[in-house]
Amino acid sequence: MIQVQSSSNTTLRAYKHEHAVDDPESVATMVNMAIRNSTERRKLGFFSCGTGNPIDDCWRCDRNWERNRKRLANCAIGFGRSAIGGRDGKYYVVSNPNDDDPVNPRPGTLRHAVIQDRPLWIVFRRSMVITLKQELIMNSFKTIDARGHSVHIANGACITIQYVTNIIIHGLNIHDCKRTGNAMVRSSPSHYGWRTMADGDGISIFGSSHIWIDHNSLSKCTDGLIDAIMGSTAITISNNYFTHHNEVTKRVDLRTHRWRHWNWRSEGDLMLNGAYFTSSGAGAAASYARASSLGAKSSSLVGSLTSHSGVLLCRIGRQC
Repeated sequence: MIQVQSSSNTTLRAYKHEHAVDDPESVATMVNMAIRNSTERRKLGFFSCGTGNPIDDCWRCDRNWERNRKRLANCAIGFGRSAIGGRDGKYYVVSNPNDDDPVNPRPGTLRHAVIQDRPLWIVFRRSMVITLKQELIMNSFKTIDARGHSVHIANGACITIQYVTNIIIHGLNIHDCKRTGNAMVRSSPSHYGWRTMADGDGISIFGSSHIWIDHNSLSKCTDGLIDAIMGSTAITISNNYFTHHNEVTKRVDLRTHRWRHWNWRSEGDLMLNGAYFTSSGAGAAASYARASSLGAKSSSLVGSLTSHSGVLLCRIGRQC
């Protein structure tokens, strides 16, 4: 256990999560290898629709993706590669966009789906805009899969992943998230309780593990777009599209003398609209040399590199 003294002179306790990775360099090597292998297979013509993106090449070539939705659970790479979400459960179809009662949600609503105690693969009957009255508190072993429809969580509270495991979120538009709280909210069929004010994050990951956030579009949240704090680990955040925000990879719980020795580098980036990056550490360190093998691309390629990021246009019977 580590104790950190905050600026308000209160002591925060941070725990090393049981699922924490002891050798992160090995995971980075695995990701690099997966990308290289997928790129080589594309060059050799093994995929008719291959992109060189190992996550997308795992499932997007399938015209019957709608009937094989759970195949997605086998496609993650990186730290969150073991996240299975609701793969081993039944499908739950969200048919009602309302969020009338955060304590007693109606069957057919997204809130009713995510609080269940059993694994569920959650899909949507149609396109919808869901405005949450209070934060959406997820239970373990859930997949939210919005492929095939335009689903927005907007103009209200957003998603909280707190002290749970095995979550997959795919294909959501999450934007204009507001601060909410000081209210009762249900987190499982058998429990509801008082929630203090939420910050207004798009997705808040708190003390959780085996999380995969893929192909979502997030913007204009009161606080962060995605926060991962309090020992959260085994997380992959991939293929998402972030706009209208002002903090990326910011550490807020440690003072300069702690992080100034960490090896953080900006290479080939184009800083616009007042953006900046604070480098730290020693560039010649062995860990930085290994990271350099990934080969940073020029900022001029951002458009092409991100052309398939965010929510995908998926139509039933066609490749996504």
